[in-house]
Amino acid sequence: MNNSTPQIFFVMGVSGVGKTTVGKLLAQQLRIPFFDGDDFHSESNIQKMASGQPLNDDDRAEWLKSLNDLANQHVQKSGCVIACSSLKEKYRTLLEDGLNNAVNRIFLKGSFELISERLKNRKGHYMPTNLLQSQFDILEEPDQALTYKIENSPKTIVEMIAQNLETQAEFGLIGLGVMGKSLCRNIASKGVKISMFNRHVPEKEENIAYNFKKQHVELQNSLVFDQLHKFVASLKRPRKIFLMVNAGPAIDTVIEKLIPLLSKEDIIIDGGNSHFKDTAKREGLLSNHGIFFIGCGVSGGEEGALKGPSIMPGGDKKAYEIIKPYLEKIAAKDKNAKACCTYIGKSGSGHFTKMVHNGIEYAEMQLLAELYQIFKANGKNPDEIALIFSSIEADAQSYLLEITIDILRKKENNDWLIHKILDKAGNKGTGNWTTITSAQLGVPSTLISGALFARFLSAYKDERVQVQEILPSKLNAFDINENIILEAYQLARIVNHIQGFKLLKQASETYKWSLNLSEITRIWTNGCIIRSEFMEKLVDMLKNENDLILHVDTVSSIKKLKPALTQVVAKCIDSNISVPCLSEAINYLNGISQADSPANLIQAQRDYFGAHTYQRVDDKSGNFHHTDWLN
Repeated sequence: MNNSTPQIFFVMGVSGVGKTTVGKLLAQQLRIPFFDGDDFHSESNIQKMASGQPLNDDDRAEWLKSLNDLANQHVQKSGCVIACSSLKEKYRTLLEDGLNNAVNRIFLKGSFELISERLKNRKGHYMPTNLLQSQFDILEEPDQALTYKIENSPKTIVEMIAQNLETQAEFGLIGLGVMGKSLCRNIASKGVKISMFNRHVPEKEENIAYNFKKQHVELQNSLVFDQLHKFVASLKRPRKIFLMVNAGPAIDTVIEKLIPLLSKEDIIIDGGNSHFKDTAKREGLLSNHGIFFIGCGVSGGEEGALKGPSIMPGGDKKAYEIIKPYLEKIAAKDKNAKACCTYIGKSGSGHFTKMVHNGIEYAEMQLLAELYQIFKANGKNPDEIALIFSSIEADAQSYLLEITIDILRKKENNDWLIHKILDKAGNKGTGNWTTITSAQLGVPSTLISGALFARFLSAYKDERVQVQEILPSKLNAFDINENIILEAYQLARIVNHIQGFKLLKQASETYKWSLNLSEITRIWTNGCIIRSEFMEKLVDMLKNENDLILHVDTVSSIKKLKPALTQVVAKCIDSNISVPCLSEAINYLNGISQADSPANLIQAQRDYFGAHTYQRVDDKSGNFHHTDWLN
């Protein structure tokens, strides 16, 4: 059996099932020590059993404690096999205390008649046969144990145990959609044995896992299931299960079905785009069952999931340390060959970080769309726009820029495919969540919200067509150097990242997550959708300054590029070109860089109609004042 963590094997069952014989053979097979629990009974316990009196819980307490100490000693070494009756679940809990799931339960089962006959023939043991019934009376058959019938010979039982242990998978994944399939192939290609589960829906989803395995050579040693209990049983403890199912109720349904099948300290990893508050609730629910829950952002799309995504896990640090080797194996690598995966923080922080990542992504995509619209209005065709974008590709090294160039060059039947795509942009919710959360935390993430609302506006296609007939708004070309437009784009991107990391900083303070912004930036340098050369620069910038707008390099860039952004936005407005994110960028810079704002009038208005009070600039105490505006 290959397992990097030393394992403790408890061979359990009533007296006479063959625990000692099976335990010794198993220890020989695994080349680890064997201990017979009976040898650790106190003299008083032995005398009590020999006289025909059953042990009570108080009698067993010191004995179970000594076996637990023994197991904890050997889990630090090579592991061991311990034969111990372990008749009740509370006994097993005592035995397994502190072993951190390095436990394998092996339960030997037989009928009272068979075992009674065996005991009659057993010589030299202090356990009288008349106590067997008392053991059957209190026996609670263990959950999550490898169970074997003693009708088989001890040798056969050990062979079955060894085979079962050898065939168990290290990692499991539920949900074979696009991302789930790619992650399975990634995990398997790194030499990790994986169990894959996909639900069985007659005539809709049948043999999904089986057929998927047949298509890819790297999955030849994987295990496939469409029955959940068999899938769970196929995994080594502590079980590590990656969920790649749709966010929302589907996650809760799967968790509900998993709970009765799992053991304490098993780990569920939600790799979907769940809301961070839902993740916190699920973590709390599962902690009541002793099960770990990790909310794990995964970015990179289908290709990234296959070749190496950026991974953002948050939750219990102890659970993270267990899954860390697996996540780091499959993650993308940064320029120093370090995995683009790091422990983000406590409850919900991983999914929050992925949410903000997606919010930044929304604005990055919208900015490219706005540049496309500007160049199109100025008479450029898609090939010409792609050529302009290519002029900055080497310096920007932006994934979104790269794919935009590919999109603009793609043709179908001698025409550009982009001309045939309906101008209605969808969204799956993360941009919406980012905008709502920004409002709740009081952070002006104006580019993200602008990008989101631009998508909403695009959805009103029929209305836009109708309004254009009533209120013609022709896009007018304007004369401007292409480099000025690209400089405006560069500064708007800087503002987008300033706002995104401002939101992360505020959330870290509000939720007490202690987020490492530089480390988050590092894992976004490869594998994820918003990777770019600018992200590489932010790694060092955020080591020294958490407020990006205050960093000396940011200040220098703003001073240099702001005239270009101002000029481009002004010309776009004059030419009827809608540029919400470019506009929000210059509005934000103008607002954040002015010590005096007109908000004093707004606060006075609030005090006038609602007695909301205000603070005075000539009162350094910070006290609040109210004026009777009608007198």
